Amino acid sequence: MSSSLIPPESLARVGEVLEGPVTVLIDRREAQRYAYAVGDENPVYFDEVAAHAAGYRTVTVPPLFVTHALVPPKSAHMLREDGLYQDATSINLEVSRMMFGGEEWDFIEPVCVGDEITATTRLADLDQKEGSKGPFVRLVRETTFVNQDEQVVAKSRQIGIAR
Repeated sequence: MSSSLIPPESLARVGEVLEGPVTVLIDRREAQRYAYAVGDENPVYFDEVAAHAAGYRTVTVPPLFVTHALVPPKSAHMLREDGLYQDATSINLEVSRMMFGGEEWDFIEPVCVGDEITATTRLADLDQKEGSKGPFVRLVRETTFVNQDEQVVAKSRQIGIAR
């Protein structure tokens, strides 16, 4: 295997909280605008009666809305050369570029309008692999979303590939 692309101080950060906790109140209007924007017009997102009939305590939101609601807006001038945003929580690696390698989700409990959702992101994994074009780093950031009752409502794992 080639020399390490992961400095020891970066490897020591596995398990560290990178962002958060960040909390937002789930807003009905914003959630409904999101549902329309993604083309999901399920009545449980718009109609209280339909939401109750489906077993929800109130109007619910599309599953991926939690990440949309919690991502702060950023200006285009904050984009790096590789198309990703500058980030104070970046992990130092001996690579020249980072790319998106996928995302996995677990949706555990429904999120309803009026819920307060708190997200915390940690560095879940960092390892070096050998590919057909040489070594690369796989970086996994895991975000846990909890509601006001401390119930985990969702978890996401974002995978980054760095060369």
